[in-house]
Amino acid sequence: MRNVSLLIWSWVRCCWLLSCMREAQAQEHAHSIRLDGDIILGGLFPVHARGDRGVPCGELKKEKGIHRLEAMLFAIDQINKDPELLPNVTLGARVLDTCSRDTYALEQSLTFVQALIEKDATDVRCASGDPPIFAKPDKIVGVIGASASSVSIMVANILRLFKIPQISYASTAPELSDNTRYDFFSRVVPPDSYQAQAMLDIVMAMGWTYVSTLASEGNYGESGVEAFVQISRESGGVCIAQSLKIPREPKQGEFDKIILRLLETSSARAVIMFANEDDIRRILDAAKRNNQTGHFLWVGSDSWGSKISPVIQQERVAEGAVTILPKRASVDAFDRYFRSRSLSNNRRNVWFAEFWEENFSCRLGSHGRRPGILKKCTGLEKVGRDSIYEQEGKVQFVMDAVYAMAHALNRMHRELCSGYPGLCPRMANVDGKELLAHIRAVNFNGSAGTPVVFNENGDAPGRYDIFQYQITNKSTAEYKVIGHWTDNLHLNVDAMQWAGGSRAAPASVCSLPCQLGERKKMVKGVPCCWHCERCEGYHFQAGEFSCELCPYEQRPDRNRTGCQPIPIVKLEWHSPWAMAPVFISMLGIVATTFVIVTFVRHNDTPIVRASGREVSYVLLTGIFLCYATTFPMIAAPDAAICSLRRIFLGLGMCFSYAALLTKTNRIHRIFEQGKRSVTAPRFISPASQLVITFSLISVQLLGVFVWFATDPPHTVVDYGEQRTQDPENARGVLKCDISDLSLICSLGYSILLMVTCTVYAIKTRGVPETFNEAKPIGFTMYTTCIIWLAFIPIFFGTAQSAERVSLDQCHISPMKYLWSV
Repeated sequence: MRNVSLLIWSWVRCCWLLSCMREAQAQEHAHSIRLDGDIILGGLFPVHARGDRGVPCGELKKEKGIHRLEAMLFAIDQINKDPELLPNVTLGARVLDTCSRDTYALEQSLTFVQALIEKDATDVRCASGDPPIFAKPDKIVGVIGASASSVSIMVANILRLFKIPQISYASTAPELSDNTRYDFFSRVVPPDSYQAQAMLDIVMAMGWTYVSTLASEGNYGESGVEAFVQISRESGGVCIAQSLKIPREPKQGEFDKIILRLLETSSARAVIMFANEDDIRRILDAAKRNNQTGHFLWVGSDSWGSKISPVIQQERVAEGAVTILPKRASVDAFDRYFRSRSLSNNRRNVWFAEFWEENFSCRLGSHGRRPGILKKCTGLEKVGRDSIYEQEGKVQFVMDAVYAMAHALNRMHRELCSGYPGLCPRMANVDGKELLAHIRAVNFNGSAGTPVVFNENGDAPGRYDIFQYQITNKSTAEYKVIGHWTDNLHLNVDAMQWAGGSRAAPASVCSLPCQLGERKKMVKGVPCCWHCERCEGYHFQAGEFSCELCPYEQRPDRNRTGCQPIPIVKLEWHSPWAMAPVFISMLGIVATTFVIVTFVRHNDTPIVRASGREVSYVLLTGIFLCYATTFPMIAAPDAAICSLRRIFLGLGMCFSYAALLTKTNRIHRIFEQGKRSVTAPRFISPASQLVITFSLISVQLLGVFVWFATDPPHTVVDYGEQRTQDPENARGVLKCDISDLSLICSLGYSILLMVTCTVYAIKTRGVPETFNEAKPIGFTMYTTCIIWLAFIPIFFGTAQSAERVSLDQCHISPMKYLWSV
């Protein structure tokens, strides 16, 4: 430890030399506030902004610097007046300016550890040769601060070496929750891990799935974005389009480049910002310069909160911004205190004169810090009356941090100095480790009435208010509370208002939701981006990412979100495909009936008897059946109709061909027998002819009955015949279960009879001309064979045609047309 102390002390001397070198440039900032007391607390505040071009400090920060600083002084005053808290013990302070720069703050914080460094002056001599005399520095028992996380991290690394507890009022970087590295660090504000979760909950509540992140370089910004990205990755549903970083020392035009880069993923309109106040202001200004007012949806962390300075003169571009801030309340006592401050009663604040000039836009004498201002300050100006005043958001937390330190010291005092008035010898040298234990054990109601407690890592619980920056109808802009977060999000979406006064929540998504009947095809590596592909053909949307084929008997519905049965059709009586056969069949039936009636009326006439009366009746019956078969073929299929179709399918032609075959065979046998002898051949009588004819017909009936036994008739819906490319036109055809092979087999016997009859017709072609029946029969057989030879390939060749579908519903309709011919 001695070696470390010597090293630190050498660094201290170097830093003092550096400070002396800088004094010419920034003399006005090289001040600190010092209040005497029994116990001295250190304070670190960003009284000034970061300087440019090598200058450590820039312009004064009225709210973030002066308000917070005065809050610490006010809290110390209140504690010193409280007889119950640290009785007879006075708190003092040593307050330093960090100038919003971590390296500068590190140099300043060395002031806090000077009293703890053993000084080796053996090598140091004055010009006279005498040993040096060192002024006794203040012994700091605890530090309040800092504001920025990067500053707190830098300072915490030094303070832990000397076991000086530190309580921050604004540092929220998750890194500071590491109790192994920052064991003497505590904070009265929740870490960004809670804040990141709250911001993610806001993003998800708004339905924003594609966002960009923007961070100021440093621990606060980078660790905040890292926490947001990690939590969003674990929870899923939110994708990061870009993660951009604002350099610590941005070059000219850097913020314009950032805006242009954000526009590269223009659909990611929501921008999650973990940036300091200065960077927020410059980002908004760059968006305004690039005509992007109303495009970006800003989601700001507590560094934005409800601050006015980032949005001054940039109200339109900031409109709709959703910001988050640890739950707080305005401390009325501080308002009264601060409004009463003047140049005469606040001389302890060395920066108050500079604040006075800045706040009232005036100049204090010829040596004022605002030489460009002609108006002189009178000293009679009043805060809140002659200037706009609104309590800075972290005032409550500064006071809570001071009170937490005071309560810990009070517990320590009761334990070590019980009954002793004032500071006892045992507390002359406060043990930092023991004080830290008391800090972690405090539990009291803070300045806003909320409990102040710490967990094992020194973190405060997460409690946030959610604001939205809105412009009212009167064109006045203000932050409006729209919800809060305490472990869970409570958001009043109805109270939100966006650019142009719109109440509809804008979108920040990579891809719009797919329409009904479309599936998502994800973009590789970007889970929130996809292409929408429509489910084509007979596929339907089975899930968010898949299309599946409908069952064979179904087709997609109109939205393609499910399947519905394919409509079933059958040949209707009013269809042209039915009306034409029915009309022809009716004509045929009428003609056949007329012939039969004529035959019956002239049944015993020589011409009727000469024509083969009995066989002619069978032939006419077959023709009648052929025409009558049209009606069961067109009727709606069911078991009975299918049975009739099977029976009458070939029965009519079997009657006709059997009769013709019997006639041609009789003629052939008669003339063949006449060539050999005068004896008449056997079985040529009418009775014999009928027996032969019905014997031939019985074979057909026997085949039909065997068909009935092996395959009972039933209906079937054929979905293949009209399964078109467009499912809207798909139809299922209700028909009897008669395959093409069964159809040919059923008609095969009739074809056999027809071929045999044709053979006999050929053999009888040479009969005497006076026997005029053989030649018409021969002509009929020739034409019938030709028609059948044409029909069979046409019937099977048009299996997929629309015409076949309609004709096939009655199976035999082509034959009826042929018979009509």
